Amino acid sequence: MNKKVLFISPQPFFQWRGSPIRVKFNLQALARLGYQVDLLTLPIGEDQEIEGVRVYRVANPFGVKNIPIGPSLWKLFFDKLILLKGISLCLKNRYDVVHGVEEAGFIAVVLARVCGAKAIFEKHSDPYSYKKGKLSNIILHGYAAIENVSVRMAVAVIGTGPGLVAQVNAMKTKTRAFNIFDIPSSLKESSAVEIQETRERMLQNPDEVLVTFVGSFAVYQGVDLMFAAIPHVVKYASQARFVIIGGSTEEISERQASLVVQGMGANVTFLGKIPPDTLPNYLAASDILLSPRVSGINTPLKILDYMKAGRSIAATDIPSNQLLLNEETAIFARPEPEPFANAILHLIDDPKKREQLGSVCRKLYESTFTFNEHCKRLATCYDYVLNK
Repeated sequence: MNKKVLFISPQPFFQWRGSPIRVKFNLQALARLGYQVDLLTLPIGEDQEIEGVRVYRVANPFGVKNIPIGPSLWKLFFDKLILLKGISLCLKNRYDVVHGVEEAGFIAVVLARVCGAKAIFEKHSDPYSYKKGKLSNIILHGYAAIENVSVRMAVAVIGTGPGLVAQVNAMKTKTRAFNIFDIPSSLKESSAVEIQETRERMLQNPDEVLVTFVGSFAVYQGVDLMFAAIPHVVKYASQARFVIIGGSTEEISERQASLVVQGMGANVTFLGKIPPDTLPNYLAASDILLSPRVSGINTPLKILDYMKAGRSIAATDIPSNQLLLNEETAIFARPEPEPFANAILHLIDDPKKREQLGSVCRKLYESTFTFNEHCKRLATCYDYVLNK
C-alpha cells in the first residue's frame, strides 16, 4: 500500500511566487514517487489539478482575497484554522508523514504526534529577512522561537539552500537537515521562435538592451536599490530598457509615478505578474537579468530561472546571491545604487561577457538544478524519515 502524506502549506496555492511554486514541485515529485498526498492549504489561490494529490482548503469566513509575503495577523488567523482542519484530517486518515512548510512546520510536528506519523519541517526562508516594523519584528521573534521548536521535534528538516541548512545545523540538534535546492519555476523550455517573438514585443527599438528583473516588491528583494540605480544606468546608456516582472497593481502605479517625475518613465516597462510557464520566454529574450536582493540567506528562486535562461546576471554581493553564483556566472556589486548601476553598465558595454556568463549558467542548470534531481533528493529525505 502506498504511503500517505499530509502536506501543509500556509501560503496561497497556487500563486505566482516562490513558496507556492516550490510546493507544487514537491507535490508533483511525491506523486511521481508513489505517495498518496493530501494538501492542506489556504482558501486563497488558483486551483491546480495534480494527479495523485487531493486538496483541502480551510474556511474563509472574512472573504480574504490575498495575503502578503511575510508575517501578519491574517497568517496567524489562518494558521489556527489549518491546525484545526489538520486535526480533523489526521483523525480520519492514517498518515505516515506530515510535511509542513514554514510556520506550518510547527503544526506538522504537533499533528504528527496526534496521528503517530513522522514529521518533516521545510524551511524556505530566514525569518529576519522580512523585517519591516515594530509589530512585524515582534511576530518574527515569536516565529523564530517556534521554528527552533519545530526543528527539534521534526525527524528531518528540508532547507531550500545551503544557507538555510547551515542555519538549522547551527542549532546543534539531532535533527538531520537535507539540502533540497529549488529548481526553476517552470519546467517549460523556450523555443527559438518563442524567444524571438517575445523579444520583439519587449523592444521599442532594435538597438535596446533588455535588462530584466523578476520578483515581488518586498523590501528584501532590493527593489528600492534597483529603482535608485536606473537613472544612473540610463544617464550613460540610453539604450537600456528595464523590464520589471512582478508587483501588484498598486505597487506598479507607485513606481511608475516616481519614474515619471525623474524623467525615466520611457525607459521602464512593467509587465506585472505573468504565468510561470510564460516566464522562460521573457528571460531568454532578455540580455541582462537582475538580482538586487539586499538581505536573506536563502537562495533567490529567480537565480534558478536566470540560469536556465542562459543569460548574464548582475547581482548584489550578498550571501544569498553567492550561494549559487560566482565570478564565472555573474557580475557582482555592492548593494548600493551606483555600484549596482555600474555592474549593469559593464554588461551593457560587453556583449561577449554577457554571452560567456550566460553559457556557464545554462550548463550549471543542466548538470544540477533539474526536476529529476529534485525528485531524487526528496526521495532520499523521505526514505530516511520513514526508516528512522
